[in-house]
Amino acid sequence: MSSPAIDADISPYDRLKALGVSLPPAPSPIANFVTHIQEGNMLYLSGQGPREVDGFMHTGKVGGNVTVEEAYKHARLTGINLLAVMQSALGDLGRVKRVVKLLGMVNAVPDFADHPSVINGCSDLLIDVFGEAGNHARSAVGFGSLPGNITVEIEAIIALKD
Repeated sequence: MSSPAIDADISPYDRLKALGVSLPPAPSPIANFVTHIQEGNMLYLSGQGPREVDGFMHTGKVGGNVTVEEAYKHARLTGINLLAVMQSALGDLGRVKRVVKLLGMVNAVPDFADHPSVINGCSDLLIDVFGEAGNHARSAVGFGSLPGNITVEIEAIIALKD
């Protein structure tokens, strides 16, 4: 789903609009932590899940009652929530210098082996929104469970412009 070439002069907001994506308000933490920490020119984003604007959370086991295609969409939604947290933290997505690293966690059945295809939902979105600066290092791993039985959780590390 990733665009082959994206003009570096196009703002992240124009790219979001072209993708038909409206950023929701940043989701609130579900426990005793904050959504982000900025240290110097680095922004560390806590894990986000596939929460819809109305609060509905997508749940289930990937490879069981959730398909890879469905989970890809859940990872994309999780990426939108990460962008919402970035927007809230920074006030302007134009401050993003680079997406440095993602950790993608998939709530999967024990024999599931296609975790990267699921987390591509978030990776593809970030590349679509930030162009070359959206390319990142990444881990995509499986878990026996995630909070609230959500299908995916993704955290990110972002480098900021000076």
